[in-house]
Amino acid sequence: MVLKLLKNRSDIGAGTRGSDMGIDALEIAAINADNDFFHRHLFEDIITHNETIYQKNTNSFAQRIEHVAEQCNRVCDAVANSLQKNFFPIVLSGDHSSALGTISGIKKAYPNKKLGVIWIDAHADIHSPYTSPSGNIHGMPLAAALGLDHTHIQINQISTDTVHYWSVLKNMGVEGPKLKPNHLVYFGLRDYEPAEKQVIEAESISNYTVEKLREQGLQNTLDIIIKKLEEVDYLYVSFDVDSMDCDQISYGTGTPVKSGFLPDEINQVLQQLASTKKIICLEIAEINPLLDNKGNKMAETAFQILSNFEQQLTSL
Repeated sequence: MVLKLLKNRSDIGAGTRGSDMGIDALEIAAINADNDFFHRHLFEDIITHNETIYQKNTNSFAQRIEHVAEQCNRVCDAVANSLQKNFFPIVLSGDHSSALGTISGIKKAYPNKKLGVIWIDAHADIHSPYTSPSGNIHGMPLAAALGLDHTHIQINQISTDTVHYWSVLKNMGVEGPKLKPNHLVYFGLRDYEPAEKQVIEAESISNYTVEKLREQGLQNTLDIIIKKLEEVDYLYVSFDVDSMDCDQISYGTGTPVKSGFLPDEINQVLQQLASTKKIICLEIAEINPLLDNKGNKMAETAFQILSNFEQQLTSL
């Protein structure tokens, strides 16, 4: 299995600047660990549009949506191209909005395959422009991937341009939804709005909080989830570092939340999922070294998890 690193230094979907530096922080962590990970693997630097942060925002309920759409399309093409050439893409992203591009790229490469998504995150990221209180698109990738608008719980009156670009996001890679709600599994949610909770319950999306996972046992939970996703052909794992406990690790992410996972728990989740041999893409997002209160601790922790995952893949 040949890995390919897709370096996506984009942070235009976030409300806080700095996650565009997360990849460099990971590379510094590797250097300090005397690990040549970033020299051993092929890589591609995806062009970014971060300078658009200086332009006037015209879509208050989906900020910079036209540029996020362009960035997601670049990620989509890079992921699809990597998969079609039999690489295993590891997407290293700034903010989490680009996950929509990753999911779309997988479906573009394999339009007739059933995709399962494991979303390891403190946040649900299932808002749409119609419901988002912030307008930050890193809180919307899953709604776009699922083809959901949430107009039945709409609170925002969005512009014609926003409607157009939201349609672009929903139909990226291939037309229509990229996965079914029952093929999405949340790990670690603990900070999300009532509208998102309503959507998760209405769509019967599997939601395993940190507390729930620990109560019923991580291994038992993983066995249940792997059984549930037996019918999918491939798995995509999206790992937002804010899923981890900010007090135990660091505050080096845009939206830190207390009482999250510990690194060993993330390692166990990835190890068990890798053992299914269905994972075809991993994404790591939202490392923000500008906010790290412990030097480069968040990136160092994320790199160790990434290094462990690499070893698991190569041992299969």
